[in-house]
Amino acid sequence: MKQQFYSLFSFSFFLLFLYCTTTFAQTSPAATPAQAPAVVVAQPPAATPTQAAQPHGITNVTKILEKAGHFTIFIRLLRSTQEENHLFSALNDSSSGVTIFAPTDSAFSELKSGTLNTLSDGDKSELVKFHVVPTFLSTSQFQTVSNPLGTWAGTGNRLPLNVTSYPNSVNITTGLTNTSLSGTVYTDNQLAIYKIEKVLLPKDIFASKAPAPAPVAPAPEKPTKAVPAATVESPVAPVDISGALMFTRNQVVGSVGIVAAAMFAL
Repeated sequence: MKQQFYSLFSFSFFLLFLYCTTTFAQTSPAATPAQAPAVVVAQPPAATPTQAAQPHGITNVTKILEKAGHFTIFIRLLRSTQEENHLFSALNDSSSGVTIFAPTDSAFSELKSGTLNTLSDGDKSELVKFHVVPTFLSTSQFQTVSNPLGTWAGTGNRLPLNVTSYPNSVNITTGLTNTSLSGTVYTDNQLAIYKIEKVLLPKDIFASKAPAPAPVAPAPEKPTKAVPAATVESPVAPVDISGALMFTRNQVVGSVGIVAAAMFAL
């Protein structure tokens, strides 16, 4: 009895399995081939306007000075003389860097009224260049730098720029200007901008021109002894003295007659 029950159970289970298999095959969609996972490519971030305007590593000097404030006149000179572009090129191409001594607006106000207006375009350019040293100088390097410093304006007796470092200050002299660094506006390993309270005046522009030496007067000649000129007597016109002689003779005759008369009377 039990054997028949197990046989019947096994056969029923087999039929159920076939039914489920057939039904599953009819209702299931055809298997699709496996797809490879999509590869996501990361896009670089879009450049901001500031990044697009300035190449990597280039510092905008005028922007730094504008942000610091109180450098309006110096910025105007940088732009009018085109030295702003010169600085941009130098910072892009040079590996030695640049040092700038930036005069404040109060420094320019100490100049005689109208000084900048009397300068030619070439003099204004030279004035700006006199404030730029073609190498990066940190404050500690002023202790070992050799004088006179060379600037973009050049070197020589007409363009001296000397620095002296003290424990708490750095003094700058040009022969016409004596001032000190009053602060650091900006510094990195390529550009250093230092604030100064006086405009650095180069002798080449502002030194009074020495007057031309007066011509040397020739040595006076020794006076020579004057030789008297030979005098030539002019001929004397003959003088008629016959009348005088006659008068004299008559006087003599008269005198003799008077003497004779006197003697006769005696």
